[in-house]
Amino acid sequence: MNSAKIAVGVTFAMNGLALAGWLSRAPAIRDGLELSVAGFGLLLLCMSGTSVASIPLAGPLVQRVGPARAVLIASMTEALGLALLATAALVSSVPLAGLALLFCGFGTSTWDVAMNVEAADVERRIGRTIMPRFHAGFSLGTVAGAGVGAAASAAGVPIWAQLYVTTVIVVAVQLAVVRRFLPHVEPEPGAKPAMSAGQVWREPRTILIGLILLGFGFTEGSANDWLAISLVDGYHTGDTLGAIGFGVFVTAMTLGRMYGGAAADRWGRVPVLRLTAVSAAAGVLLVVFGGSIEFALAGALLWGLGASLGFPIGMSAAADDPVHAAMRVSVAGSIGYGAFLAGPPLIGFLSEHFGILNGMLCVFGALLLGLAASHAAKPLRP
Repeated sequence: MNSAKIAVGVTFAMNGLALAGWLSRAPAIRDGLELSVAGFGLLLLCMSGTSVASIPLAGPLVQRVGPARAVLIASMTEALGLALLATAALVSSVPLAGLALLFCGFGTSTWDVAMNVEAADVERRIGRTIMPRFHAGFSLGTVAGAGVGAAASAAGVPIWAQLYVTTVIVVAVQLAVVRRFLPHVEPEPGAKPAMSAGQVWREPRTILIGLILLGFGFTEGSANDWLAISLVDGYHTGDTLGAIGFGVFVTAMTLGRMYGGAAADRWGRVPVLRLTAVSAAAGVLLVVFGGSIEFALAGALLWGLGASLGFPIGMSAAADDPVHAAMRVSVAGSIGYGAFLAGPPLIGFLSEHFGILNGMLCVFGALLLGLAASHAAKPLRP
């Protein structure tokens, strides 16, 4: 069981590394493809749109072939996408870059669903809440990926060379770690699936868990996309303090995920979700109305702690029943990932009309949604 836990932790980190490694150098890709900001935004839709569209397909795949094979298929697809993106950057081909991001979109979302199903199985067998730690592994992977991108950029390494190396690392590591996943019981030939997607979409609890993921995902994603900019523009400070504020948020969120599982075991999922929602709300208030960069940084800390546990606890709740875990994680994830698709443009639109700090107040709507649905995270009784 310990080897399976380590393997799942590594695959979460690799998922974050693969994603952040190229996103950290998005400006280099944009410049190499000679795209405008608007043009690059349209290019990114190839990935985000495919990611959201692929999540409903991930559940049946995981249910059929098991998490290990599904993770392997998805990670190899993402590796192919990274290799194609490297080639696109090398030859400056926008159509090839679009094709590459289609592969990346399918790979990253399917990989996400499959690894969460496996993580929930490991968590269930261990008997304590460790899902947040797996998600902390993803966060650490993104930090590592961003660090690699920054180091490669500082050293003058071309983006295509970095992506080819990342592709090799992803393939090598994932081929090794999926061998340590828990064994999957193959369905009998001709057997009907345990539950269809249509049945899951009619389950009130699964839909409510999806709303938890949506609310807390929006809370997390809005800070990822806009916190640094809001500090720079809203408090008229330099890029360095903006980066520090984002670093405070990411660090707080990672620590919350590292140690929040014990709180969920002690007090229960629902009280912890409600407490973190209050923390995030207090953080947003300090960022928007704090009046000084010091208060805003304190707000970033509370915001990060508040955003840390909603997504992993929601995934655990969706996977409570191992027989139906794949389909329920897929459906709840389909709802939750809408936050990452809708959040950036919504805050951008509000900021244009009401200012960047006031635009961040829409996070309260997301928190209220997650708070209202939080009771659905209560564990299913055997």
